[in-house]
Amino acid sequence: MRIVLCVSVLTLATAASAQAPFERLTAESAQAIVAGCAAHAAKKQQSHAIAVVDGGGNPVAFLRMEGNNAGVSLFAADKAKAAALWGFPTAAMEQAIKTTPGFARAPHVVTVGGGAPIYSADGKYLLGGVGVSGEAPADDAACADAGIAAAELKSARS
Repeated sequence: MRIVLCVSVLTLATAASAQAPFERLTAESAQAIVAGCAAHAAKKQQSHAIAVVDGGGNPVAFLRMEGNNAGVSLFAADKAKAAALWGFPTAAMEQAIKTTPGFARAPHVVTVGGGAPIYSADGKYLLGGVGVSGEAPADDAACADAGIAAAELKSARS
């Protein structure tokens, strides 16, 4: 009986993993996001720090364009982590703290635009986040979205 139960559990675990494909942010995609954002910034004659993290908020790629200091770089990383962990843009977090009791005190909440979640190309899987800092929040957010689009990924769940 004990052996049969173990085999059944193993069979269920294998079946479950076969039904839910593992999606992750690759280094290649992270670099494409950084390159797309940097190209967007160059066209607008802007300078940003760009951080890309995986779904756990761990660094995957980073670029600090000319003219940005360490504080701007750290802020970009904070925005990326917030977007990755919460799954929605940092610009929307300001409204969320007004409508969700306790959210303002939750970990990794950033209420300034420039952080965007990264979803798979089909919009089904949250892969990570990108954070951009160095210009006005709307410009930072536009840069993040341009980078995600350049990598042929999405910034919202479908």
